[in-house]
Amino acid sequence: MPYIKKPDRTKYREILKQLPKIETKGDLDYCAFYLILKFMSTREQRFSEIHDAVYAVHHAADEYHRRFLDKREDKAIEINGDVEL
Repeated sequence: MPYIKKPDRTKYREILKQLPKIETKGDLDYCAFYLILKFMSTREQRFSEIHDAVYAVHHAADEYHRRFLDKREDKAIEINGDVEL
C-alpha cells in the first residue's frame, strides 16, 4: 500500500511536489511507467522483482479505487437503489 512511515516520506515528498501538473492519462501512464523503470534499474530482472514492481502500482491503483471510486458507487446505490433480483 502507499503508506510508508512518515520519516521515510520526506525523501520523496518535496521532489514529487515539484512535478508539473499531470495533464492527461497518457502523462500519468508515462510517469508511473518511468517510476517502475527507475525502481527496476537497480534490481535483477527476476520474476519476484518484476512482480513487486507491477504489484506496487497495481496496489496503489486498488487503494485509490477503494478510497474514491467505491464511495461514489455507494452514493449511487444510496440515490438510485441497489440491484435487486
